[in-house]
Amino acid sequence: MPGKESQGRKSLANGARAAGGGTIVALSSLGSDRVLPAYGAVGASKATIEAIIRYLAVEGAPDGIRANVVSAGAVDTDALRHFPDREGMLASAAERTPAGRTLTPDDVAAAVCFLCFDDASMIRGEVLRVDGGYSLIA
Repeated sequence: MPGKESQGRKSLANGARAAGGGTIVALSSLGSDRVLPAYGAVGASKATIEAIIRYLAVEGAPDGIRANVVSAGAVDTDALRHFPDREGMLASAAERTPAGRTLTPDDVAAAVCFLCFDDASMIRGEVLRVDGGYSLIA
């Protein structure tokens, strides 16, 4: 219902008020807005997360809540092991990425940390691509 605050939103707002604000950083991927092989369900969920974060950034702002997304390129994690041709994906990403290598978990963590600092206080509802330039290549 428009104008009716959900219980979850009330809890988030109350917690943020008590803490003097807060930062939400969600993780996404290029599959949120591009079609990737064998990625349909995951891509749709990532697109949904990005939309929710945009709304949280606006609705949470009065309570001092900042919300953003880090959209990471290929990172060799346990999650990637569930995709077909994992090795091929990593090799292709390293070869095609202008930065010359695939991402590490530390690369992604650094972007998340940046968005949590006061220096990023005016970045709200944005998707920060951290992919070494991979998404720039057609």
